[in-house]
Amino acid sequence: MAAPVRYQIPDPSVKLTDELIMQHIHRSSRVIDLGCGDGRLMQRLHQELDCDVMGVEVEHSNIVSVIQRGLPAIEADLNDGLVDIPDGSFDYAVLSQTLQQVRNPKRLLVEMLRVARRALVVVPNFGHWRVRLEVLRRGRTPITETLPYEWYETPNLHFMSMRDFRDLMDSIGLRIVKESPIIRGRAVDRLMAANLRADSAFYLLERDSSRPAEPAKTAGGRS
Repeated sequence: MAAPVRYQIPDPSVKLTDELIMQHIHRSSRVIDLGCGDGRLMQRLHQELDCDVMGVEVEHSNIVSVIQRGLPAIEADLNDGLVDIPDGSFDYAVLSQTLQQVRNPKRLLVEMLRVARRALVVVPNFGHWRVRLEVLRRGRTPITETLPYEWYETPNLHFMSMRDFRDLMDSIGLRIVKESPIIRGRAVDRLMAANLRADSAFYLLERDSSRPAEPAKTAGGRS
């Protein structure tokens, strides 16, 4: 008898996430793309919105691709933070489908809103009802569609739900300007029971001016 098919959280398409991000960035803005890959989104921002862009990427082959597009990039590991980037250097910091893979998401989010006025983040929602059912019925850890790795080899280090993300934002003094649940490849402004039904979520964040953001810590744990 064939084994039951393992449920995989659908990841939003590249086209959808690119469009979502570009809709929320003003023309001629300064943008830093964290985990920029081969520079695809950066090139669109530069060509279509006349943005001043900078990429950060750990894979050397991707850095070469970005440079071949005529765009600037820094070869660096996001796990080390953004310590070499001055405060307020950018209008927007972008992080798409990467937050769950870094060792310290909390520190990186605080750092994003140190170096930029606003942050745009896309994350998978591990609170989806199918994930909960998978755990209850089969006792299996969740995987994502484009990262279908077992628990012992997955780059996904943290499994957050939309509710978890909101609680984290409140705890570190960041404000959610906009939350767009993503369901079946479509982003919506409102979704009943979003934490149960959304596959992923898009967030536009900024510092909460009514309270100080939590200071970021260095890789060694010091402020």
